[in-house]
Amino acid sequence: MIQDQMKNLSHRLRLFGVHANFERRAAEAAGQNLNHLEFLRLVLEDEVLNRKERVGKALTTRAKFRSGSELEDWDQTFERGITKAKLRELAVASFVEGNENLLVLGKTGQGKTHLAVAIGRRLCAENISVLFMPVNFLFEEVMAARASGKYLAYVKRLGQKRVLILDDFGLRGYTHEEATVLVDLLEDRHRKGSVIVTSQVDPRGWSKLFEDPVISEAIVNRLEHPSQRIQLTGGSYREKLQSVLPAGKKLVEGKLLK
Repeated sequence: MIQDQMKNLSHRLRLFGVHANFERRAAEAAGQNLNHLEFLRLVLEDEVLNRKERVGKALTTRAKFRSGSELEDWDQTFERGITKAKLRELAVASFVEGNENLLVLGKTGQGKTHLAVAIGRRLCAENISVLFMPVNFLFEEVMAARASGKYLAYVKRLGQKRVLILDDFGLRGYTHEEATVLVDLLEDRHRKGSVIVTSQVDPRGWSKLFEDPVISEAIVNRLEHPSQRIQLTGGSYREKLQSVLPAGKKLVEGKLLK
């Protein structure tokens, strides 16, 4: 049968979107009296969508997110200073297209990391490469790369990611060596990719995190220009959510543990 031949050929050619949807599209074409070009367009659209989904899943795995947060999970019943319109804007990744950074600021428990991860996962779904990296872990990896003589290769690898998420920036002061790493990293990415930074510290206080004022100025300048800023408000969402949970239940990464 022609259907069996088509499924066999599409599988051999690794056209998995065509393979999975051919029979449905054939029935649709017959039922709606579509011509051969319309039918071909439909099966090719299926293939494009299938490949996009597979790439998105692979990018999500490689991004090393710490949770499965999604933008759809963002609870609008708690006012936290970010509108639905802003969430929709973030979902279409306009800041990435403009090579802007995104500064997500707020106190402990307000959802900075949740939001950064959710944005990152949406970017991966759109086939934009992302890497999630807690800042302290970044420096541990840098030390390992230097010890093995692979520092430059490590910085170059990070630079190949379209978006780098630096989580919990500013929890402590940074040494001269750590500041130099940040300069190298940000200089390599400047206006070629985006950085999403989560921080409890207002950018006006970032200069105090570094010993050398010249390096400090270079780091802050590259993070702030160009950038968009999201200031979360409204107290600890984690505490508010925990207070309304059923007895015996608790949260893990902002989600109810069943």
